[in-house]
Amino acid sequence: MATLPIYRWRLAPDGYATRRQLRARNLRPGGQDVAAQLERPRRRRGPLVAYLYRVDLAKPVRPMTAARWAALAKANTARRTCPRCRRDAGYVIPTSLGTCVPCAYPGPDGSEGNT
Repeated sequence: MATLPIYRWRLAPDGYATRRQLRARNLRPGGQDVAAQLERPRRRRGPLVAYLYRVDLAKPVRPMTAARWAALAKANTARRTCPRCRRDAGYVIPTSLGTCVPCAYPGPDGSEGNT
């Protein structure tokens, strides 16, 4: 098994990019393996690591189709719908609560919050 080349932070040669950098160029890794890695040293912990991909092997991002837009809208609606009161909360419901804020913290008289 070959080891990956390791570069220090901000010293990677041209032709390599992280996933975010590829996405900013409307590219994706396209199934290629990690080509190199960056390491940013830290004082009391292990280094931060970022994986690099070759830009010349990257492929263009697949365009969004109408069906993919519809699926994304449906998924976002599900994240905004409270499972207890079945209302659209107007925001993405935190997984730590599991319900909308009025259902998670009802008033002292047992009623829901001000909404």
